[in-house]
Amino acid sequence: MAKVGGIKECGGSSANSLEIVDLAKFAVDHYNSKENALLEFQRVVNTKEQVVAGTIYYITIEATDAGVKKIYEAKVWVKPWMNFKEVQEFKYVGDASA
Repeated sequence: MAKVGGIKECGGSSANSLEIVDLAKFAVDHYNSKENALLEFQRVVNTKEQVVAGTIYYITIEATDAGVKKIYEAKVWVKPWMNFKEVQEFKYVGDASA
């Protein structure tokens, strides 16, 4: 059972579920439109979630920027019963190791 307010790892198949991949792509698209950037989503590296009024997903994303693989962290808040999702934070963490 999820602890309200606690952040937990999403393990196994849920970490790379279609829902998480869609949220990661949504975050990259949001960043691209906001910053006039051209990041290309590659894969989800890690996912954590926090149960609040909905769920906040902390998604570590690998994306390419001008052909260079980089790691970003996105914080996406989802309230499925309201058809609501919002990128609260999207930040560069570092270059992906080869």
